[in-house]
Amino acid sequence: MPAYVIVEVDVKDLVRYEDYKKLTPGIVGSYGGKFIVRGGATETLEGEWNPGRVVVIEFPNVEQAKAFYTSPEYTAAKSIRLEASTGKIILVEGV
Repeated sequence: MPAYVIVEVDVKDLVRYEDYKKLTPGIVGSYGGKFIVRGGATETLEGEWNPGRVVVIEFPNVEQAKAFYTSPEYTAAKSIRLEASTGKIILVEGV
């Protein structure tokens, strides 16, 4: 069953965040993941949600998603993300 990592990001340092963005595709791919959404334009259709940047990553299953998130490779990249942005991340099982 697929699993999705959904991220809402508020980028504070665009230059440093670009460093993070360069690292993640290879790491995501090595855990079987692929970007579904990566910062495209958003439009609020209902409610008061106005996210700055949205990212959705699909993984083959929850285990692979968790392995990616806790991996040494992503832990190093995550430190850059935390310097450059704030945000929220959830893991959702697909159907």
